[in-house]
Amino acid sequence: MANNQLTAKSVDQKELDKFNQLAATWWDETGPMWPLHTLNKLRIGYIVDHLVRHFTLDSDNYLPLSGLKILDIGCGGGLLSEAMAALGGQVHGVDISDRNIAIATEHAQHLNNPPVYEHTTAEALLERSESYDVVLNMEVVEHVADLEAFVHCCNSLMKPTGIQVVSTINRNPISWISAIVGAEYILKWLPKGTHQYKRLVKPLELLDLLSKDGLKETDSTGVFVNPFTRNMSLRKSKMIGYMVVVSRA
Repeated sequence: MANNQLTAKSVDQKELDKFNQLAATWWDETGPMWPLHTLNKLRIGYIVDHLVRHFTLDSDNYLPLSGLKILDIGCGGGLLSEAMAALGGQVHGVDISDRNIAIATEHAQHLNNPPVYEHTTAEALLERSESYDVVLNMEVVEHVADLEAFVHCCNSLMKPTGIQVVSTINRNPISWISAIVGAEYILKWLPKGTHQYKRLVKPLELLDLLSKDGLKETDSTGVFVNPFTRNMSLRKSKMIGYMVVVSRA
């Protein structure tokens, strides 16, 4: 993997450096990435349920996502990409961190249907006129330098009949206390500086950006983390973490 830097409006070099330093820990379920491992188990069912419903797929098929071209933007070490590929999806995992892509590629070598990983940006994919049935935009929007440009690229990468799932953290005093002060400084679940409060995105702000490209919300849910058990669950309240499903249809 070439150690070259990517340039795009949405790329923040400080955020890139931060995740490059954590790259080797992606598949350690007890390390600093444990929250993503726990979240991954929760979001897989939610995502698959909506893909099955949207594309009228056979949920009883052991490979229900067969035939779907899926983009995992900001794929990191490949946690979600591998899960979607294991269900039959044709997965393209991309990340601005070359170290993340190297880790993801190495980990997927044993798979029968490995994701195709690439060190690139959403902007570069759009320039190549790529398009996907599914865009998974998970835990990325709070880390980009130009939110509007990034969201527009992700929206434009969807096929007309496609679907996008976005997961992020709300911006309000409660989320600041929980996701930043609590998770990073008190409980030390995440490295300090993982999130910047000013970059957290309110649901209405996100939906406004999605709607500019004709996308409409079909479902949304809050994500709750129990600070005592570390378990995660879906809740009505989107006060802290949340996921949104959008499409044009």
